[in-house]
Amino acid sequence: MRMVRSANIVWRALALLFFILFAGGVHAQANEGRSTLYDLKTRAQGDELTLEMTFDKEPAPHWFSLRSPYRLVVDFSNTHLALDPEGVKARGIAKDIRYGSHGPNRSRVLVVLKEPFLVKDVTVDPAGEDGYRLTMQLRKATLHEFETGLSDQATTTAATSTPKQDRIPRSTKKFTVVIDPGHGGIDPGAVGKSGTIEKTITLAVGLELRKALEATGRYKVEMTRSDDSFMRLDERIKIAREQQANLFISIHADTIRQEGIRGATVYTVSDKASDAEAAALAARENLSDSLGQMEVADESHQIADILYDLIRRETHSFSIRFARTLIGEMKDSVALINNPHRYAGFRVLRAPDVPSVLLELGYLSNEEDESLLRDPEWRGKIVKNIVSAVEAFEKASGAR
Repeated sequence: MRMVRSANIVWRALALLFFILFAGGVHAQANEGRSTLYDLKTRAQGDELTLEMTFDKEPAPHWFSLRSPYRLVVDFSNTHLALDPEGVKARGIAKDIRYGSHGPNRSRVLVVLKEPFLVKDVTVDPAGEDGYRLTMQLRKATLHEFETGLSDQATTTAATSTPKQDRIPRSTKKFTVVIDPGHGGIDPGAVGKSGTIEKTITLAVGLELRKALEATGRYKVEMTRSDDSFMRLDERIKIAREQQANLFISIHADTIRQEGIRGATVYTVSDKASDAEAAALAARENLSDSLGQMEVADESHQIADILYDLIRRETHSFSIRFARTLIGEMKDSVALINNPHRYAGFRVLRAPDVPSVLLELGYLSNEEDESLLRDPEWRGKIVKNIVSAVEAFEKASGAR
């Protein structure tokens, strides 16, 4: 009996030793890639501010800007903050600097600015025995420059040791409009009483709008489809983002049960619909992918990321601004539905960094609307309204 007990004690001791060694190894592996931010210095010169952050290992920062108040947010994953509060000073255009934990294995440095700003340059370089140094150069900017930077920041917020050479700054590009004719291919969309097919009308208006915008010589115009082809909703969004679009206009002409209802409507995205009809319309449009047997999961898990969520809030205000501008241009020349600016959860409008609207030209379920939608002269009138709205929006946004 004593031998059995002794054997058990030995085995328990060995098991405990093995657990300590194994757990220690796991812990060491878990912290192997963890970096420490141990120094943060600021230098101010006139309207420029330089931030220097020193790490023991190479960091992988992500940053973005916010307004009200003006802020620079810099996030780090798997990074420990070991800063001396006495050494972190706000200088020049910086009003305050804060830092701390931001969820599991995430840390954040927040710089509050006194006025609009731009991030001029970001580098990560070896710093000899000190480890690695992240240098961020900021400068005072105009409000227009800051607003343009907000819409552009989703593709420019990852720092690398090697600067990107293939990126064209938004300021050197033409104002870019992506036109999205709804439906297409095996997805016909709505069908009117006289047999008018939605995908045909949306493509016709889309092509006419592209021609009118290009004729001004002021815009770069892209289309999600220029023929009778089927495209998934996520592909349409991808085109807008790849083109770094300043504006995305999705064109539709739906049907509704109440045949007496007619007129154009402009929709912006929202998780909560403005009314039951808007919710129903969004549900129908979001089913487009299922017709091609290509169900695409909602991208809310990506947008829930803090960067995309905050950028979406900024972009949403631009979308609303264009919606109101477009309604203002149309109100004196084409019929509008009551409360023409509505909102619902349209998946095609969910690009987090591209101002987007869905224009419902009219209702194919209404005989008068259907007749107008088939009329090239009426389509020319609404195309002219859209071009005027784009021009006004471009001027207000200061994109040029």
